[in-house]
Amino acid sequence: MLGLTRLLQLASPTLPVGAYSYSGGLESAIEDGIVTDARTAETWIRDVLDFSLGSFEAPLLSRMLTALDVNDYAKLARWNTLFRSGRETAELRTETLQMGHALVTLMKDLPFCNQTEIDQLRDIGALTYPAVYAFAAHRMQVERNAALVGYLWSWLENQVMAALKAVPLGQSAGQRMLASIGADLPAIAQRASQLNDDELTNFAP
Repeated sequence: MLGLTRLLQLASPTLPVGAYSYSGGLESAIEDGIVTDARTAETWIRDVLDFSLGSFEAPLLSRMLTALDVNDYAKLARWNTLFRSGRETAELRTETLQMGHALVTLMKDLPFCNQTEIDQLRDIGALTYPAVYAFAAHRMQVERNAALVGYLWSWLENQVMAALKAVPLGQSAGQRMLASIGADLPAIAQRASQLNDDELTNFAP
């Protein structure tokens, strides 16, 4: 159960990494009239989850977790670089780097790793959020599949919160979206762990 409580801490919206500051393009979709109500908001979130997060970000997070399981920081650096290169805009790159930096700073203040381990992580340079999340999950002894599902849930919750504020939507509509999309997250996490390198894709026009 300790792993569960640590996962809840890592996936919590109260984690001070600034995730609430970013909508991942959802606010632009609302301004452009693509997202106008609960139905179109759910469609948008599902599409980003299927065509980007579940087929690129989550598979790379899975690889990062595997690399850390065997203390292979060279592979962690490789997947970190690939993810950073896959951010389509300067805003998305800034988002992941700022969140990564915030989580590294937080890990320094938590009793899960020492300064030597933090320095080893920082030697990679330009740390993305998935890389630092993988490091945190590994040091906090969160089971890998649970770490994947927790990562996806944290993203989903942030997207729904953004939709509630920007569309705007009622709280019940948000909870219905969380219940509906959240039910699919374990299968998405499992699929992400099984994708081959040549199947990774971040194409979500």
